[in-house]
Amino acid sequence: MQRFADINGWVFDLDNTLYPASRNLFAQIDQRMTAFIGEALSVERDEAFRLQKQFLGEYGTTLAGLMNKHGMPPGPFLDFVHDIDVSVLPPDPQLSDAIAALPGRKFIFTNGTVDHAERVMAQLGIQAHFDDIFDIVAGDYLPKPNPDIYPPMLARFGLEAKNTAFFEDMARNLTPAYKLGMTTVLVGEKNSDTLEAMNMPKEYRQIDDAHIHHKTDNLPEFLNALIRP
Repeated sequence: MQRFADINGWVFDLDNTLYPASRNLFAQIDQRMTAFIGEALSVERDEAFRLQKQFLGEYGTTLAGLMNKHGMPPGPFLDFVHDIDVSVLPPDPQLSDAIAALPGRKFIFTNGTVDHAERVMAQLGIQAHFDDIFDIVAGDYLPKPNPDIYPPMLARFGLEAKNTAFFEDMARNLTPAYKLGMTTVLVGEKNSDTLEAMNMPKEYRQIDDAHIHHKTDNLPEFLNALIRP
């Protein structure tokens, strides 16, 4: 835990990181992405799902693929896929207490939207602990893991990489953070990258332990260990 001694900036991904993937909240988004593609491109569900995962693998997000391949405007897609029921997430007082006790400032870095992040944070009961959100719109629709978006994120938050910890459920999104000097933590049940559960084509999966400093399958417990070693 000595690696965290000088950390004063705590950056968290949102979906499947601040809550367990088994809550199936992101599954709602996943299904709505498939539906949107099917309607927008006039393809059957299986083909829409295949394109969805192909775009995710190639471009970092399904939206980026739609924008680059089909000139899709981002607004309607983002509004549609995030119109979900967040009540499936119970409040998490343990997580709230652990985040509140961290020394320094806390931020969200997400490929989703500010509105979606705020709804999820409010449902979990953790919104009061965060200083700012860097979403896909703030990044001009350039998603993780594109390395060009990480420096602007740090600049927006006023953070130095060497004093920042980054928590993510996708291993490949940690690689640019590691290369900048951030401390990286892979969050996932059974320490598994949730890209597997999302059926991303095999050629796009990346489990790169060389760029992961720590792994945890229980975020509140991990944070509590930092606070009370």
